[in-house]
Amino acid sequence: MIDRQRLEQIVREAGQIAMRQWPGAGHVLKSWEKVPGAPVSDADMEVDDFLRRELLALVPAAGWLSEETVDHPERLGRGLCWLVDPIDGTRDFIRGRSGWAVSVALISAGRPLLGMLVAPARGPSPQGEEWFATAGQGAWLNGRRLKASTRQEFTGSRVPADSLPKEDRDLVTVEKPNSIALRIAMVADNRADLLATLRWGYEWDIAAATLIAREAGARVSDAFGQALVYNKRDPRAFGLLVCAPAIHQAAVERLADRAAVLSRPNP
Repeated sequence: MIDRQRLEQIVREAGQIAMRQWPGAGHVLKSWEKVPGAPVSDADMEVDDFLRRELLALVPAAGWLSEETVDHPERLGRGLCWLVDPIDGTRDFIRGRSGWAVSVALISAGRPLLGMLVAPARGPSPQGEEWFATAGQGAWLNGRRLKASTRQEFTGSRVPADSLPKEDRDLVTVEKPNSIALRIAMVADNRADLLATLRWGYEWDIAAATLIAREAGARVSDAFGQALVYNKRDPRAFGLLVCAPAIHQAAVERLADRAAVLSRPNP
């Protein structure tokens, strides 16, 4: 049995560690690029170190997979594994914008068991936004139970995006935080109807948020409509689709030709 109260304390404190370095609150931050186009900061590293220490102490039997830690294959032999993105949405974080979150999920047998997002720079509440889900027990935002979008028609669906390609202009753009986890959570909170990506992405970006969306009633799959599996040897998947259940098949069909092209060759 996981001590949920302690888990919430740990992730909440990780958010505060990040806030103490967030340029949006006037702090000076050191940042650099791991590789071209992949920014990272001192805050990412400090939060990662804190979470690794505290979460592995909370569940010593669990493995560890994080964006900012060198992967070790020993995690594959564990029944449980923490999937962590210490700051999802680093670009917004570095620019002093609010569209970032700490993302933590506990994986059991390839599926998320617990998921939590903390976005301390967002929302009217003093603690920001705190999202939590337990498999089979629902999803919550700051103590309020979530109910995902129930949209029935694909045309007119709300999508968190800056702009849309010509073939998708029957859809409607809404706010787009840099954090993909927060964009997924928007579907869980009925602020959006559809989130879709057509690129190779990593498990740590989406594990917590997809559980939150699923527990709120959204449909979650890869870009081809297939189920997602976590804690794989190669922690990547092509594409993501999170949406109201009634529009899932239409979304898969809309994306099918593009997904077939963009997913080859496997990088």
